[in-house]
Order: sequence, then C-alpha cells, then structure tokens
Amino acid sequence: MTVLAYRTAFIVGAGTGLGASLARVLKGEGFQVALAARDARKLDGLAAETGAIAVAADASDPESLKAAFRHVDRELGPPDVVIYNASSRVRGPFIDLDAVAVRGALEVTAYGGFLVAQEAARRMVPRGSGAILFTGASASVKGYAQSAPFAMGKFALRGLAQSIARELAPRGIHVAHFVIDGGIRSASREAPAGAPDSLLDPDAVARTYLDILRQDRSAWTWEIELRPWVEKF
Repeated sequence: MTVLAYRTAFIVGAGTGLGASLARVLKGEGFQVALAARDARKLDGLAAETGAIAVAADASDPESLKAAFRHVDRELGPPDVVIYNASSRVRGPFIDLDAVAVRGALEVTAYGGFLVAQEAARRMVPRGSGAILFTGASASVKGYAQSAPFAMGKFALRGLAQSIARELAPRGIHVAHFVIDGGIRSASREAPAGAPDSLLDPDAVARTYLDILRQDRSAWTWEIELRPWVEKF
C-alpha cells in the first residue's frame, strides 16, 4: 500500500454510526476532518472528540451544499477526500407509498450524492488528485420487497459512482463505491446474543475506506463489497 497523499476529509452525512467511525479513523491517520449533517448541533460531541469542524448542510439542497463546501474551504482548504454517507429510506407496500416522501428520499440518497460529488470534483479536477467515496448498501445491487425507494436511490448512487469513476480516474481522482451488505452495529443496534457476528463493526468498515484511500493508482478499485462472514449473498 502507498503512503496516504491526502490530508483533509469532508464527510457528508455524519452521525453516530459509520460516519463517526470514519471521522475517528481518519483523525487517527492525521487528517483534518469536516463533518456535515442537517442538524450540525448533533455533531458537537463527535467534533469535540475528533477535533473536526461541523457544518449544517441539507444534502438535497444545492445552495446549502455549496455554502458548506465554501465553509470547509475557508477552514481547512479544499478537501482531498469527500465521503457521501447520507441516505433516506421510505418503506411500505408499493401501492401505498407516498409520492412526496419518495421524492424526498431520492433527493437525499441519489441527488445529494450527485451534488456533493460535483462540488468535490470541481475542486479536485484542477489539482489532478483527490478521492470521492460513496456509501452504498445491499439495496445498491438488490431491490427488496417494500423497499422500492431505497433501491431506486442506491441503484442510482451506484450508477453515479461507476460513471464518474470512468470519467475522473484518468484525471487523477479516485472514485469508489462501498456496498455495505448487512446491518452495521451501533449503540442502538446491538447484534443478537445468539448471532454475535451478524452485524458489521463500523470501525472495521471505516478501516476499509482507509485501505481504499491507500491504494496505488496503478491498482485502483471502483467498488468493494463488505459483509459479515455469516451473511448470505
């Protein structure tokens, strides 16, 4: 593995789960970290722990995201690594789904990924370097019953990642999509006593993001799947 050439990271869609683990792992590698969430006050504890800056941003609002990126530019400089970790889920029988709620979910899960990646690429292309990482899910490759909106959004996010990986990799920007094929353990979601390995460890997932960032550009991957060893696939 190569030595990390990146020093600043912006995580959009940070929280108490994978986003928090990503912030801790990157901070441990010497990164300056910026965090974004719709309600930045919820990030106060994580920001204090990791020395990160926190900014409010609505992932579905172009102007909100532009303002968030400008804030990061001022505080840390243009980010070397941008991670899109935001999503929204609407469940239910297909014929009963609320159209407005579905549109909102798609705006966060897919359109927000486009907006964030575009802002990131506008900063990275002139430099000829950087990394844009997307958090996907089982729904990125498998559409489950009563989960059409999530499948729509995650399929779209994966298509975005694949498309811009082909466009931006020759310009020095590493684009990668992570299929998180399983539930992630958290304080509010513990693994059952009888199946202790059934959930992914968020710290282990975050370390894999770091591994991807360490890849030599002669052997970049655009996608990786992660799942517990007991998960069926």
